[in-house]
Amino acid sequence: MIRSSINQSFNRFSNQSSVILWNSNIRSTVGEGSSQKALLLFRQMKQLGLEPNNLTFPFVAKACAKLSNPHFSGIIHTHVVKSSFWSDIFVQTAMVDMYIKCGKLDSAYCLFEEMPEKDVPSWNAMILGFAQAGLLGRVSKLFCQMRLMGFRPDSITLMGLTQVSSNTTNLNEARTVHCFGIQLGLIDDVSVTNTLIAAYAKCRDLGSAKRLFNGISVGIRTVVSWNSMIAGCGHLEKFAEAIGFYQLMCQNGMKPDVSTFLSLLSSCVQPEALFVGKAIHSHVVQTGCILDISVINTLISMYSKCGDIDSARYLFNTMYERTCVSWTAMISGYAEKGNLDEALTLFYDMEAAGEKPDLVTVVALLSACGQTGALETGRWINLYAMSKGLRENVIVCNALIDMYAKCGSMEDAHELFQTLPERTIVTWTTMIAGYALNGESTEALCFFSQMIKLGLKPNHITFLAVLQACIHAGFLEKGWEYFNLMIKYKIIPRVEHYACMADLLGRAGKLKGALDFILKMPVRPDSGVWGALLGACKIHQDIEIGEYVASRLFELEPEAAVSYVAMANIYAAEGKWDGAAKIRSTMKCKKVRKFPGCSLIQMNGKTHVFTVEDRSHPEELLIYGVLDGLALQLKESGLRQSSESILEYELL
Repeated sequence: MIRSSINQSFNRFSNQSSVILWNSNIRSTVGEGSSQKALLLFRQMKQLGLEPNNLTFPFVAKACAKLSNPHFSGIIHTHVVKSSFWSDIFVQTAMVDMYIKCGKLDSAYCLFEEMPEKDVPSWNAMILGFAQAGLLGRVSKLFCQMRLMGFRPDSITLMGLTQVSSNTTNLNEARTVHCFGIQLGLIDDVSVTNTLIAAYAKCRDLGSAKRLFNGISVGIRTVVSWNSMIAGCGHLEKFAEAIGFYQLMCQNGMKPDVSTFLSLLSSCVQPEALFVGKAIHSHVVQTGCILDISVINTLISMYSKCGDIDSARYLFNTMYERTCVSWTAMISGYAEKGNLDEALTLFYDMEAAGEKPDLVTVVALLSACGQTGALETGRWINLYAMSKGLRENVIVCNALIDMYAKCGSMEDAHELFQTLPERTIVTWTTMIAGYALNGESTEALCFFSQMIKLGLKPNHITFLAVLQACIHAGFLEKGWEYFNLMIKYKIIPRVEHYACMADLLGRAGKLKGALDFILKMPVRPDSGVWGALLGACKIHQDIEIGEYVASRLFELEPEAAVSYVAMANIYAAEGKWDGAAKIRSTMKCKKVRKFPGCSLIQMNGKTHVFTVEDRSHPEELLIYGVLDGLALQLKESGLRQSSESILEYELL
């Protein structure tokens, strides 16, 4: 009997040792990214008759979470229920987290509710799940329940709450969470600080983000701290500041990672940032991060946005492996440039290569159609989206509405709007902007009123569309009304909104009032604000204010031809030819060049581009024959070019 007892104890010890070894193998396999292999190991373990313990299930749950496979998750949950660990709080929290990562929030919440015992990690798992899904009301409710039941929030809880403020870009919420963190004594946790830095940046409060960053001791700053700050600058497209932080990061001996470069490259979205973008590209190669496909995709996007489409295409052509993101990045590059033909060619090549276009690809193509006025091609893409089941996505529908509006077909836009089962704030805003763009201001403002009555909260883009509608109609009083209404919705006016109001005042002939308004702005006026007033000076032929405004524009954008041409036209309209000649001389001295505009015409699915004195078209003899005939008819009718048109032609 003693020998039998010893044998049983030995077998039990042997099984426990084996389970520990299996657990170790499963854990390391998951850590290496081989989640499917981890599940196979779990199956083999069960086939050998070994019973998993309370450590096995969390490792296996993590594998399911990484695979985001609801079917596997259900199988593992069944094994847990059949085991003696079904009520173990550690195992149950792992199950909750697994369902969340697999997108089964309802299942996760049901399991969470049924837990006989909860701890802070289980509350955190559920709060983070709702926060990541953007279910802000559920987060608030859950957090209140957590506090009422006597649980003390920790740093993970605070990071979940911070993520809510990031998703809503609500500055007041971010500040509230920050204060709460100080009260709990959690603000010294560098992970919490990093999350708050990112939240402040997304809420466009870079000053608070910098103060938090500077408050972190140099010795405890992590690469995430630097990345959060660089990403914040990138989010606000402040590439110079992003580079400044990157330089400091390198000087402090911190090695950049893939996330660093992704944030840096994302901040380079303007032509003037191209040189910096190339320098970053060089650093990417030096650090070996060029092997990461996400970095290459971001480089393609960066070159495209900075206007260097040839470099983007070179990178794309030299890629060993292309994902859907790679193809879409290149298609988007041509779309942003307005090159619909090349974008469509790539789209066909993408399908031929066996890569399935996604909704982002379709949205990029629709954007190109909107830019070029290619209505028929846009309708074809609409049919394509329907055939692939992408028309069910509200983002694609919003892009379609935008395309129809930019192509001048508000009938199609309105028809699609009426059929949508789901309408977001973006949907309403797109319709308002579409009516404004097409000069139907009354309809735009009616849509805004309907939206408000339905209880939808407008955002800063909605108000921008409304103000543009007021500009088109010359509704100065209504413009002021909507501008002041922004405060009611706790929306801080941005420089774009101030530009609209300056434009409204200027068009109404209140040039001095517009100038006074600009000088009293709480934010620094940019070229858009000053440009709006200069345009008004051109309409009302006000040389005095025009000269002052032009001088500010020359300081802000010394190489932008549009300001020089506008001021020259003001002089010409008043017969001040000396002033016009002086502007022309300044342009030559500074080597400022006005690039001619172009006209686009679509015929049989092909885009034809025409610029001033363009002789490259194969039908140029026929085209210019017709143009000469029209010019002759104009001459016979006694029509003459205005001095403004002549001057603009001379400045080309």
